[in-house]
Amino acid sequence: MPMFIDTSPPGSCIFCKLVAKELPACIVFEDAQTLAFMDLGQVNPGHVLVASKRHAANLLALSADEAAAVMRTAHHVAGAVMACFNPPGLSLLQANGKEGDQTVFHFHMHVLPRHANDGVALSWPRKDPARELLQSYADRLVQALQA
Repeated sequence: MPMFIDTSPPGSCIFCKLVAKELPACIVFEDAQTLAFMDLGQVNPGHVLVASKRHAANLLALSADEAAAVMRTAHHVAGAVMACFNPPGLSLLQANGKEGDQTVFHFHMHVLPRHANDGVALSWPRKDPARELLQSYADRLVQALQA
């Protein structure tokens, strides 16, 4: 399975330093596998990052258990964000690789409260391929999942 390359120099990962408590963070939740903390770039009040404690550059470098742990923590934090800040919407965002808009190469997910006209754009050009082409993509994925 192809992996995205972690281009950060060893020992330079800012999230690893947060996990190790070498740098200060406004921590909102922590368990054995995850750390949830306020994003310094606060798009909207209550914007939290949920990171795996073990350094993994991206989703494909995590174990399935670690990925599930991040989602459990994101779900838990999302409930608190909704209760405390009452935003009309909420986005969970996770990026992999430079071309996927990942900027910190340590797996993390954004729990982002959303408001009308908050400046966050999540749109892309639709390609609308033919059903036959979509089926060929699905068939390739089915084969890969069975391997």
